[in-house]
Amino acid sequence: MSLRLTEILTILKEHDLLISVDSDKALTFENITYDSRQVTEKTLFFCKGNFKETYLKSAKELGAIAYVSEHRYEAGNGLLAIQVKDIQNAMSLIGAAFYDYPQNELFIIAYTGTKGKTTSSYFARSILQNTTNDKVALFSTIDTVLGNKPKDCFKSHLTTPESIDIFRNMRKAIDNGMTHLVMEVSSQAYKKNRVFGLKFDVGIFLNISPDHIGPNEHPTFADYLHCKEQLLVNSKVCIINAETDYLKDVYYAAKTTSQPDDIYLYSRKGISNSMNLPIDCEFEGVTDNLNSNVIKVKSISDKCKKLSIANDYQLSVVGDYNESNAASAIIASAIAGSQISDAQKGLSSLVIPGRMESYPSENHGTIYVDYAHNYASMHALLGFLKSNSPKGKVIVVVGSTGDKGVDRREGFGKALTENADEAFLTTDDPGFENPLDIAKEIDSYIDHQKVNVHFELDRKKAIKQAILCGDKHSIIVVAGKGRDPYQKINGVDTPYETDSVVVNNILKGL
Repeated sequence: MSLRLTEILTILKEHDLLISVDSDKALTFENITYDSRQVTEKTLFFCKGNFKETYLKSAKELGAIAYVSEHRYEAGNGLLAIQVKDIQNAMSLIGAAFYDYPQNELFIIAYTGTKGKTTSSYFARSILQNTTNDKVALFSTIDTVLGNKPKDCFKSHLTTPESIDIFRNMRKAIDNGMTHLVMEVSSQAYKKNRVFGLKFDVGIFLNISPDHIGPNEHPTFADYLHCKEQLLVNSKVCIINAETDYLKDVYYAAKTTSQPDDIYLYSRKGISNSMNLPIDCEFEGVTDNLNSNVIKVKSISDKCKKLSIANDYQLSVVGDYNESNAASAIIASAIAGSQISDAQKGLSSLVIPGRMESYPSENHGTIYVDYAHNYASMHALLGFLKSNSPKGKVIVVVGSTGDKGVDRREGFGKALTENADEAFLTTDDPGFENPLDIAKEIDSYIDHQKVNVHFELDRKKAIKQAILCGDKHSIIVVAGKGRDPYQKINGVDTPYETDSVVVNNILKGL
């Protein structure tokens, strides 16, 4: 791939982003990056985020010939300088152009929501795999999938990557024969303009509840909601869970850019919505226990009937909270061309890494590994498990992330108080914070008359102690990390076996 300087300047001028440029000489860039470690000859380097001039100096030494920034830097002397008003917006627009607008060659389904994005994305991809003969890429919190070879699947570092990474991965997916993409779009992606200028064929709004509010994230809930809503503003067709809080705000956000015929509302049967809007699709649980999950989907509106999705669907993942996720995927995939048989096969055969993985033991109950990492997801998970195992203790191993999502700590305390009998507070991804301080903060929100609390910061030991604490009727939940192979400690991705492996090894030892 390559891009000429004249093309870049045209793009920046069209979007009123250009402040100045040293010259418009005939330069052609053969690489673009914001990471100095990825610089090669004829690179255009972006100075973004927590930028240090040493990065620009390194980029210059490795072959960068120009840089884009909001400020001029002495370390960039000798390089062509392009000064812009907003580096994130400029990077997204230039990234799209450099990779020749790959979004135009993919049918893109995008999800946002406080909980359920990952599960819903995996549901939709699994359905579309049958429709497209395995030509569906995935950008999720867990994995990035750019093709069908092992090298094309790798662990994600961000729910929604930086713009250059998004467009580069899209181009790789297309080169690998992919025709469709399912992706999660976080509120931070809009807060940080990682998806600036990107449009989606179908955008799905699952739900909204307080999360990601803190000094390093969203300053207020209103800001969080606004960023979430931008997915709908930038989607051709919108699908909205009518049971979501703030439905009025969400619905009118969708209406700003989409006609009513391009907005689909769905909900569980018998649930009225706050605006009394007509529902296009409803679903209900037929069977819902620890061993089976079947839902019935019914089309209500004429436009939904045209999708031909009314039927029963067996889900491979249990939990009543997953039924709404599945319904959204059925609608979205049908809009993309899927048939009922595609959806039935895709939903019944799917395995989601780190989601409701169950490990039965002979004498210590059943252990569940799940990525639940905020109040909404933890409340739904524990509530479902407790209702389906009323005789057994609910024992939970959980920690919380450092440096972000501070509000989750209160949420965990609340969820544990509601549905847990014992809690083992441990280390998650503490970042630059003291994990004991994080655990104590969670503990401060727990009602100790209802929950017996233990502190064990060694995560493996905490998991083992929780399992040994259970009897044959117990439910042990290991929450927060799923199959994440790292713990973020003091700025370092420290290798970790994953909760799944740790649980397996402990059970083998028993």
